[in-house]
Amino acid sequence: MDQEFQTVGTEVARLSDRWLPVAIDFGLKVLGALALYMVGRWLIGIGIRALERMLTARNFDATLQRYIANILGVTLNIVLVVAILGYFGIETTSFAALLAGVGLAVGAAWSGLLGNFAAGAFLIIFRPYKVGDYVVAAGVEGTVTEIGLFNTTITTADHVQTIVGNAKVAGEILKNFSTLPHRRVDRTMQLAHGVDPLAVIEALRPRIAAIPNVLADPAPTLEILDFNELGTVLAVRPHCHTNHYWQVWFDTNRAIVETGKALALPPPFSVEREEILPRAA
Repeated sequence: MDQEFQTVGTEVARLSDRWLPVAIDFGLKVLGALALYMVGRWLIGIGIRALERMLTARNFDATLQRYIANILGVTLNIVLVVAILGYFGIETTSFAALLAGVGLAVGAAWSGLLGNFAAGAFLIIFRPYKVGDYVVAAGVEGTVTEIGLFNTTITTADHVQTIVGNAKVAGEILKNFSTLPHRRVDRTMQLAHGVDPLAVIEALRPRIAAIPNVLADPAPTLEILDFNELGTVLAVRPHCHTNHYWQVWFDTNRAIVETGKALALPPPFSVEREEILPRAA
């Protein structure tokens, strides 16, 4: 029995002499890797905060700041992981090749999403519109409520939230009605044959000028626009801020109707129709 214990003790001592240095070396490497990871994360945090302060001092857009900080954070964390693997003696060349292959596969699978991502970066940098602007983007008309890295959110005039991909916005014609200080409301007034258009213009002008939010400079345009089979067509074009566009539009229509009633204007109809109507006895 004593001999068996001595044999086991000898075997344990031999294994201990063989594997203990390996375990100690591995444990020290693990501790070193943890220390490297913690220090690396601390330095990455310092670097990202310093970048954010610099961008804030240069008045960069807040969304763009987050966009750049996220890209820098992901890149530095990947570098940190590769450095820790190299510290353990793992060959990182194949790991980098694998990471590049995964990146290509993801890029091919998410080509549309990445296209929106790139377009969002350009929209944030060049700022063709901002939150609160009234735009027509990719055929959608409304007020911009959010500009994201992948999509732009627009609330239409009938209060429907519409999400448009940034690549679609960047690739098509964009109209921004909020860039300039005012916009023009285009309405027309159809007059019957025999009605004096100049007299109607003089009667309509003060009514249009009295509409709330109609600008005095530039003054509303009231002119003879065209002639057709019904008679004379007047152009009625007041100017206003884009926030008051629909209010001025509807009030202009009301002013046209009220002026017609006040002047007792006859309803317009074509000459051909007048000729075929039976005459009163």
